[in-house]
Amino acid sequence: MRLRLGAARTWGLAAGVGALAGILALSGALEFLELKSLDLRFRLRGPRPAASPIVIVAIDEDSFDELDLSWPFPRALHGDLLDRIGQGRPIAIGLDIMFAEPSLLGPDDDRALAEAIARTDNVVLAAAFTATEGDLGRREDLNPPLPEVRAGAAAFGFVNLTPDRDAFVRSGPLRRRYQESVRESFSLTLHRLAREAGLAAHPAPAADEPGINFRGPAGTFPTVPYYQVLRGEVPPEIFRDRLVLVGATTPVLHDEFPTPFSGHTRMPGVEIQANFLETLLQGRAIHRPTRHLGVVLAAAGAILATGIASVVRPVLALAVVLALVALNGVVAHGAFVGADTWLDLVPLPAGAALGYGATVIAVLVREQREKRRLSRFFSPDVVRAILATRGEDALAGRRRRITVLFSDIRGFTTLSERLEPEEVVGLLREYLTAATAIVFRHGGSVDKYMGDAIMALYGAPFDQPDHAARAVRTGLELQECVQALSAQWIARGGEALRSGVGIHTGDAIVGAMGSSQRLEFTAIGDTVNVASRLEGLTKDLGAPVIISQTTHEEVAGLFQARSLGSMRVRGRELAVDLYAVEGSEARREPRVAPDAEMRIEDEK
Repeated sequence: MRLRLGAARTWGLAAGVGALAGILALSGALEFLELKSLDLRFRLRGPRPAASPIVIVAIDEDSFDELDLSWPFPRALHGDLLDRIGQGRPIAIGLDIMFAEPSLLGPDDDRALAEAIARTDNVVLAAAFTATEGDLGRREDLNPPLPEVRAGAAAFGFVNLTPDRDAFVRSGPLRRRYQESVRESFSLTLHRLAREAGLAAHPAPAADEPGINFRGPAGTFPTVPYYQVLRGEVPPEIFRDRLVLVGATTPVLHDEFPTPFSGHTRMPGVEIQANFLETLLQGRAIHRPTRHLGVVLAAAGAILATGIASVVRPVLALAVVLALVALNGVVAHGAFVGADTWLDLVPLPAGAALGYGATVIAVLVREQREKRRLSRFFSPDVVRAILATRGEDALAGRRRRITVLFSDIRGFTTLSERLEPEEVVGLLREYLTAATAIVFRHGGSVDKYMGDAIMALYGAPFDQPDHAARAVRTGLELQECVQALSAQWIARGGEALRSGVGIHTGDAIVGAMGSSQRLEFTAIGDTVNVASRLEGLTKDLGAPVIISQTTHEEVAGLFQARSLGSMRVRGRELAVDLYAVEGSEARREPRVAPDAEMRIEDEK
């Protein structure tokens, strides 16, 4: 499949496919795959050790077992935990636990926690936005800690994260407008306190919702169990000058989400907050340029693939397109690893696949159309050769040395007068089908049908050093074909038929010619006229196959031929030396019966 679509068709197809790919990217249809490609980049990059002084105090399964308590734990117990952590003089403590409702154990329990928070003096509490749908529309509420609990806290921030359409968490909001104020997130508040305490940290990013640069799967950050801190099994010194996050890691409390590293096994919310805080402190947020870049990449991939597939072979085009996709992948992954930049990876391959597929289909459709058109005139081998040389280029009109054959049936007109039109058409189709197969078998091209006459070309559209010999062999086999068909027609009550063949070799203009509405492959010139006149002389001279002097010179020694002398043909001033061909030079006996096996081309 190597046909060209043509410049106009190519540009039209490229523009259409490019627009379709751009619309596909703009609609968000590729976003799911793009999100998964980001996860893949995280896993290919691999885990990285945490660089910030963050430690997690985990409310894990062992803590439930060792303390033998149900959730929620007494708030006074959390107060004891804060006192023990505070002894180590951490930079700040983030309690990723909600205290929006009064304790079930009464006011004293809340008071004990509030006093511990005030003593520690650097505690950040958690809040959460919730939304409800009612008759009056959607209502959003902020659920802050109880006033008496948060009174002594350094601050509180919301812990809401932003799940993507596949429920994975890859980013988190830094700020959210609520009523007349702007609220900071839990991680942003801790980041601010850390900078105020003198910790070397990057400023917060300008983006409202930066991508979280996950360091690795669960367990990447140093973690100590809740119960060990309470029992004094963990020395307070390990918390010195650190940011301490306290939160649940047990699946029982359902505070967990899938992330790029965790996959569907999920990561505890407190570890996601640790990754978020690490991202802010290190200034390594995942930055994604405008999503319109994906639209541009999709359109560009479609246009490039269309252009490539329209000018080179499909296999080579596929290799080039795959190389382009691979380069896109290398650049995207390099930008992610080296610059924490999320370049869209999916749109360009999607656009390239669309462009390549559309072009291959368009070329395939065009090829099939061309095959059907060309198969009327050329043998299957020639059709394949034309398609292999990019179609129309092989059919361009040019001067060539060719051999032209004209063949006509004698007596067919008389026969047709006695038969019904349907019978005439059936007999004619039978003959032309057999004759065309003979022409094709010897590498000729059928120029046209003229009733029961055939015009065939040899040496076109491709060079054939033995084009004259091919034409003569065709003429001889056509005689055998007519003899076989004549016997069948006689059996139907008709008369014997005879065939006349005229063959001439010379120069002619050969190619696709005609009007802008219809082109046909044909030959024009004196060579064609002479061949036609020779076919007309076969009846007068009593020779079924007549060739000219130029053809005789090409096939001398290959066939039995006798001279018919020189003769002027109509439309030509100079006389033409004529020869009657009676068989191959190797044949001295009568030709075999038509139903015997024949291999004329091998007899030389």
